[in-house]
Amino acid sequence: MAPRFLLDGMLGSLARWLRIGGYDTEYRKDMKDNVLVDEALRWSRILLTRDEVLAIRAKKRGVKSIYIKSERDEEALVQLSAELGLTFDPTQSRCPKCNHAVEKVAKTDVEVRVPEGTFRVIDDYWACPKCGSVYWRGSHWPRIMETLKRAEVHPASI
Repeated sequence: MAPRFLLDGMLGSLARWLRIGGYDTEYRKDMKDNVLVDEALRWSRILLTRDEVLAIRAKKRGVKSIYIKSERDEEALVQLSAELGLTFDPTQSRCPKCNHAVEKVAKTDVEVRVPEGTFRVIDDYWACPKCGSVYWRGSHWPRIMETLKRAEVHPASI
């Protein structure tokens, strides 16, 4: 089973990257530390934090937690790939905004929800049934794929 994550308030951008990479990732911006630990324990999530003291306290309570050393998302993804063996699969992307699984939708279903120019040139769309966000593989897609590929640590490179 793929790991599931709970991220504290310092890791909102990393949460989006993990979701794009296909991981169930909850982000709690304003949750107190003890509640974060309780939630990670209750829902069997790995707690990710930039607070080293919180990571240690969580481990003492039996929560798998990882202290994220870098402030750069790509470096944090490399750390997670190395420590947990993560690979990133954007074809399994979750909604970067709300974490719900996105679904492929018919182009005609999103016509009024995407820019006209985009609609003319893009044929494939995905939508989040929870928050309603619509996604497509635009000019940003190759950069996303490149970042996720660079973040994967392969055994031969260790």
